[in-house]
Amino acid sequence: MAKFSGYERFVVALLAFLQFTIVLDFMILSPLGAILMKELNVPPAKFGVVVSGYAVAAGISGLFAAGFADRFDRKKLLLVFYAGFILGTLFCALAPNYQLLLAARIFTGFFGGVIGSVTMAIVADVFPLERRGRVMGSIQSAFGAAQVLGLPLGLWLAAHFGWHFGFLLIVVVSLVVGIAIVLWLKPINAHLAVIKTVPPLLHIFRTARNPRYQVGFLATILLSTGGFMLMPFASAFSVNNLGLTLKQLPMIYMVTGICSLIAGPLLGRASDRFGKFPMLVAGSILASSMILIYVRLGVTPIWEVIVLNVFMYIGISARMVSSGALVSAMPDLADRGAYMSISSSMQQLSGGVATWVAGLVVFQTESGKLDHYPTLGWMVLGSMATCLVLMYRVHRIVSEKKAAGTAPVVVEPEPIMEA
Repeated sequence: MAKFSGYERFVVALLAFLQFTIVLDFMILSPLGAILMKELNVPPAKFGVVVSGYAVAAGISGLFAAGFADRFDRKKLLLVFYAGFILGTLFCALAPNYQLLLAARIFTGFFGGVIGSVTMAIVADVFPLERRGRVMGSIQSAFGAAQVLGLPLGLWLAAHFGWHFGFLLIVVVSLVVGIAIVLWLKPINAHLAVIKTVPPLLHIFRTARNPRYQVGFLATILLSTGGFMLMPFASAFSVNNLGLTLKQLPMIYMVTGICSLIAGPLLGRASDRFGKFPMLVAGSILASSMILIYVRLGVTPIWEVIVLNVFMYIGISARMVSSGALVSAMPDLADRGAYMSISSSMQQLSGGVATWVAGLVVFQTESGKLDHYPTLGWMVLGSMATCLVLMYRVHRIVSEKKAAGTAPVVVEPEPIMEA
């Protein structure tokens, strides 16, 4: 395998840290769920609205940005939306009640939802498909890092100083990442030389109605449905159904996160070596097996919960790494930003709907237990199976393009940057 240059290693690290802040901002609500529902005096359905509000706003902004995503330097586009994300997270930290927290989450989602698509476009611009698995594996490690560093610290801050301080932590880390982008990330604008100047709405329409792209859109819609359904209620399920305490949750997230942090790069290498689709199949089988066991548990020892979580997240990581690298090969250079924005938008909107539906399916009994959680598990398994069928079609399209010599143009990175 070809080695990364110094600048490429910097880009991977920067995008991984950036993704860490975005993931942490979303994931921090999951462990805080039990605390927030109690302190804000809201039922699961209303808490689900807080989570889905972010996702729906992200989906709408993704569609809005799709028409402009290929008309600007990707670095500048990233900075604009990242600044809005930081400001929105600050609003979350300052929110005194449920209504303002919901408004702050919607604002944050409007900006944060576009960042993932811009990141994917940058990865596709800078790295060839043959090395994209390793890049996605490193970026996927952000999920593990968020669990190892962020979630336990967020729970500790919530327990000692209040739930607002977790969001303040994200603001501080995000400011450091933003400064690094300004100072050291080079312009990423080679796509401007090949894009045809068309009205933004027409660019969205042409990209969205491309039959080849539509298969990728449908696949990504279902890709993270399970996470949006299960994760927002995971802490409440762990405390009220599995019999764990709030003090035990950081240990679960930390051990799971360490394993995910180690597994991410290894899964990326395996994806490049053995193929993206075979890794997707293996990850889907592992994740669905663990989910089916997990959602049916009653009171369970903490060690058993940790083991199940570790294997479940390894399966999920394998799915995300392989599918992310595979889908990135779908669009042509001139459509890359629009494709990623539409894809991310569809994913966020479907995730918002999934969270809302999950909030309607489960309900909290007088004893505090969540009922109908296994129903969510079966719904997740159905979405994963359908996603796998669609991803096989994506795999065939990418393979046919590569065999025909029409794989998307990759912009080779500039020489190693100088300090």
